[in-house]
This record gives sequence, C-alpha cells and structure tokens, in this order.
Amino acid sequence: MLSDTSLPVIEQTLPVVGENIQEIAERFYAHMFAERPDLFDGLFNRGNQADGRQQQALAGSVAAFAAFLVNSPDDLPDHLLSRISHKHVSLGLRPDQYQVVHDHLMWAIVDVLGDAVTADVAAAWDEVYWLMANMLINKERGMYAMAGLSSDTVWRSWRVSKRIQETDDVVTFVVERVDERDVKPSLPGQYVTIKMLMPDGVHQPRQYSLTRADDGLHRQFSVKRVHGLQTPDGEVSNLLHNSVHVGDEVVLSAPFGDVVLKSTDRPVVIASAGIGVTPMAGMLSHLVKTGSQRKVTMLHADNSADTFALRRQIREDLSSLSDASLITWYVEPSQSTQTIDGELAGFMDVTTIDLPDDADYYLCGPLVFMQSVRSGLIGRGVPAKDIQYEVFGPDLWLADFE
Repeated sequence: MLSDTSLPVIEQTLPVVGENIQEIAERFYAHMFAERPDLFDGLFNRGNQADGRQQQALAGSVAAFAAFLVNSPDDLPDHLLSRISHKHVSLGLRPDQYQVVHDHLMWAIVDVLGDAVTADVAAAWDEVYWLMANMLINKERGMYAMAGLSSDTVWRSWRVSKRIQETDDVVTFVVERVDERDVKPSLPGQYVTIKMLMPDGVHQPRQYSLTRADDGLHRQFSVKRVHGLQTPDGEVSNLLHNSVHVGDEVVLSAPFGDVVLKSTDRPVVIASAGIGVTPMAGMLSHLVKTGSQRKVTMLHADNSADTFALRRQIREDLSSLSDASLITWYVEPSQSTQTIDGELAGFMDVTTIDLPDDADYYLCGPLVFMQSVRSGLIGRGVPAKDIQYEVFGPDLWLADFE
C-alpha cells in the first residue's frame, strides 16, 4: 500500500499525470529505445510500438494501478497484474529489467511535467512504480517456479512436422519437440510466444494461441497473415507464411495465458470472431480430449464460411462432444439453399438466440466485437464475473475496463 507520505501526493497529482500519461508513455519508449535498442531484440514487439498500442497499454495500466492505490487500496486489480505477468513470462522477462523501465519512465515523467515534479512528487510516483513492479516480479517468480523454468529456459526449439493452409490468410503449424526434455502441458486457451529472426538480424516475438490440446510430443498454433503496409506490424506473420516449412525449426516459449477454460460442470459458451477463433479451438480440443460431458455452445462470426479458420477441426470436435452446437454469423452468407452450421447473416447478436443458464462465457475477437457481445450478455443478466475475454496484443480494454 502507499505510504502516508505518498498517498496525498498521488491523490493531488493523479489527475495531471492521468491527463499526460499518453505523452509520458510515448516519451518513455522513445527515450528507452534510443538508449537501449537491444531491447527490441527478442523482447519488445516493434509492430505494437509503431502503431502506438504498447504505449496505450502501458499508459492505461499505470494510471489504473495508481487509481486503485488511491481509491481501492484493499482491492488491487489482480486481473490486470495477472494478464501482464503471463505476457512477461512468455517473453522471458527478468527482474533486473524492471530497473531499466523505471529509469526511463521516471525520466519521461520529469520531461513532460517539468517543474511540477518536485522531489516529493518524484518520490511518490517512484513508490507507485515499485509497488506495481514488485507485485509483478513476485507473480512472475512464482510462475517460473511453478513451471520449473527460468527466464532463460522458458524457450526451446521445435521442428515443423505439418503445415496446413486453413484459409487464404491462415496457416496452421504443427510442431514436434526436438529433444527429450519434458513438455509443460498447456491449459485450454493458453498461448505460446514464438521468437523469429528477422532479415535485419533482430529477433521479434509474437504470441499465438495453441489450437489443439497437447499430446506430449506436438503443439499446434495458427497464424493469420497481417497485411501491414506502413508499420512493421505483420512482419512475423508474413515471415511465417512465406518462409517456414515442414522440417524447419522454430523457437517457442512454454505456454502461458490467464484466460483458460474453468474446470467445472457448468455449460460453456464461447463466442469468437475472425482469427479470435484460435483459443476457442484449443478449448474445444481440450474438452474432447478429456471426454467432457458439459453442454457447449459455440458462436462464431466471420466474413464467410471460406474465411472461418479451423472450421473443419472445430466441427469435428463439436460432433465428438455429447451436447454441443454451433451458430455462425457471416457477412457474406452461403448462397446454397442448404443451411450450414446454423448459419445466420450479418453480425453476431447474442440477444436473439437461446443461451444456457448458469454458463461460463469466453470471448475472443476484435475489441469492438467483444465489447458488443459482452454488453449484450450483461443486458441479458449474465453476471460480469462469468465472462472472460482474450485480447491479441496489448490489452487496450483492460485498464479502462477495470
């Protein structure tokens, strides 16, 4: 908790810091990478830097944490910290790297706010930073220990054993282990980080959801080609699509991610759009593998049946479950006279369909899609605690959501 000395200072300065936090974040990243360009090599996603998503995520997270320290000190946002920690350990982040971030972030606060940052103000925001950082460090230390890993051993090489062209823009890679070390089993809905050597000699990380339950020897993930034109966004997906084939080796992290399927007997409703289907495919595969008897309802929105990635695998898994159904919404519905997959035209509308009582809900897709679906579910009386969601890339919703 904040000290009695810092609390009134943070209460007084939080509004002005909040108003300027976006500029502080932008200055912070620019200054840090100017001094430490090596941090782009294997740790920071430069696509997210180029389009500003990482700056927005940092700004929202720091401001949200400070607000909780002031307004709800006994109810800190564990969900926010958990999501950040999972991302950090999947990148092999080390505790000492928090000092680097601290030094450049404090520089940026002074640079933006100038003389308003007195010694007392600097000390108070220093305390906020280390309260958040130490909570993250402790969480991450525990996660490494539970997995029997460290920031160095979180990585291992895998060999591509199969490559499946799911749609024009989505490829599934099946990889097999190349050594005898035990494989940490994934939980349904988790992701791995892939670390790719780019043509300019810099390693770039990206997270991809695991789309099938592990068998101890193989992992499966699916990659949508991102058509980045003005930014480096899409450089990893395009490299994977164009250059990685059967027999090639890739470097993956152990699986992490805090949005996982709960182990209960309650009905399950999963709602996805586009490539957001990938963690849902992983969840369905786990349900099949464990012989689940839960009632499962899958809702999916896409441009058309042809762009519905993993459609065949998902239909097979749903048919293997004892009580499962699929409803799809297509912007370009089938021209066939036969109704397929409970096919509906247009955008997903959860207010018009039957849903099971007392279900667990899981959402993944574009942010505006998840906001719409969540609002529809809340309007139907679904408790907020029963709705989990997964965001690809920096979570621009969570800080505001909390």
